[in-house]
Amino acid sequence: MVTKLENSRQKYTYQDYKTWPDDERWEIIDGEAYNMSPAPRTDHQNVSMELSLQFGLYLRDKPCQVFAAPYDVMLDEDKNNSQNIVQPDLLVVCDKKKLESGKYCFGAPDLIIEILSPSTAKKDLLTKRNLYEKFGVKEYWIADPEHKDLTVFLLQDDGKYSEPKTYRTEEKVTPFLFPDLQIDQELVYREI
Repeated sequence: MVTKLENSRQKYTYQDYKTWPDDERWEIIDGEAYNMSPAPRTDHQNVSMELSLQFGLYLRDKPCQVFAAPYDVMLDEDKNNSQNIVQPDLLVVCDKKKLESGKYCFGAPDLIIEILSPSTAKKDLLTKRNLYEKFGVKEYWIADPEHKDLTVFLLQDDGKYSEPKTYRTEEKVTPFLFPDLQIDQELVYREI
């Protein structure tokens, strides 16, 4: 269950984040800390692994890379005082400069995928959607193991996300960034 660290008088930053225990998963959104424990369920892991596989095979020998959680993404420009550090379930980064630290992605990934669970749904559908839009993530996907579908948001020229498009299980999904890739949802959700 995702829980918010309640301390209304403090905004947390990357400096705080670095002091927290390594065996705990945390995210900071607009200075508010969210505990990501416990570990994801089996359905979540199955979806994550299949999406990682499909993206990973496609991106092999290409300039973009796919990463799976836990992998930190620092969205703010001020590395030391960043108040937005997230660990998306999956992310694709095409700009190698964003990976120069060797520890995290600095700046908005090109594509982020969050996998819904009952404990994260509200945060993924509202809080993170708004955050990713604000920082210019080009594509935001939400995989829903319960309904076995994918919802896609595309960043428009005005800096706002398009109306969401939801793809049913039997539909293949083509990332806007990679028009020759088709994500096979029947494989994504076959173990569920």
